[in-house]
Amino acid sequence: MIGLVNYSKEPHSVELRELPIPEIGEEDVLFKVHAASICGSDLHQYAGKQSWKVNYPVVLGHEFAGSIACLGSRVHGFKEGDRVVSETAAILPLDSAFIRQGLYNLEPKRLGFGYGVNGAMAPFVKVPARCLHHVPASLPLEKAALTEPCCVAYNAVCVNSHMRPGDAVAVIGPGPIGLLCVAMARLAGAGHLIVIGTAADAKRLEVARQIGADTVLGAHGEDVGEWVKSFGDGYGVDLVIDSAGVSASLQMALYIVRPAGQITKVGWGPQPLGFSLDQLVQKAVTLQGSFSHNWPIWEKVLSLLASGKIDLNPILNRISPLVEWRDAFEEMHAGAIVKGVLLP
Repeated sequence: MIGLVNYSKEPHSVELRELPIPEIGEEDVLFKVHAASICGSDLHQYAGKQSWKVNYPVVLGHEFAGSIACLGSRVHGFKEGDRVVSETAAILPLDSAFIRQGLYNLEPKRLGFGYGVNGAMAPFVKVPARCLHHVPASLPLEKAALTEPCCVAYNAVCVNSHMRPGDAVAVIGPGPIGLLCVAMARLAGAGHLIVIGTAADAKRLEVARQIGADTVLGAHGEDVGEWVKSFGDGYGVDLVIDSAGVSASLQMALYIVRPAGQITKVGWGPQPLGFSLDQLVQKAVTLQGSFSHNWPIWEKVLSLLASGKIDLNPILNRISPLVEWRDAFEEMHAGAIVKGVLLP
């Protein structure tokens, strides 16, 4: 088979390579990949700018949907031909205390598809059966491939944040995760939903409007701080979701959040902060991180996707064969599209 391999830390060390079809164990399935969505982390690895350890060479891709081609002898609850999606925790230590709590997404020794083990930008991938979820018949597999980033957003907004209907919510960074956080905040009852970006985010800010943002800021050089001062009672917003992952976005979040408000950081950024956290103390703000997802979140998100309550049409902008991977990567990196899906 032909797969998309990241073979070195050097920038642009990604190419199509001929690979053997994976061999599976007793508790695995051979997963036939119908659609693999491109994540920002795939772009980071393509650029050689990731902040996590990669086991080179590795097939990229951890957002995927398809069907079961073959089952291991100890797999139950699934059959060949079932339409499925897979979680990302490909390898977990059996003695993990976090597994016992259902928080295997936080296990430091976990290895995920696309960086720790071979991922899904190939026709087949080996998947442990414990990672699988059935895809409802009403959900196209191209959209089901976006279940994983939807779960990231659901965990950030609906699990780790404590928002109430009517809360004013700001999302900083209208990338794919940020936009999906917008969708989740709208579903959770945000009273006024603000999305903040930069001039380079103009197209994505328009997408934010399409999926429910009441106000978008940054495309035309607006002063975000001054706008927030004039909003409502002038104290700031109840919840800020920082999906940009840079120091400046967290600094902005501290400025625009109201006293006793919340900041949930879901964006990655390896650079040091370089600013004072005194406002965190003075405002008595709750600052929390949010990472990944677990089994019940996947079940809820699949239900929301199948019912149409999460509309991916404005976000899924390109569906391409695997051979067009480079164009899709570059379009996502440039912000010309929000999300691309590859068909191996």
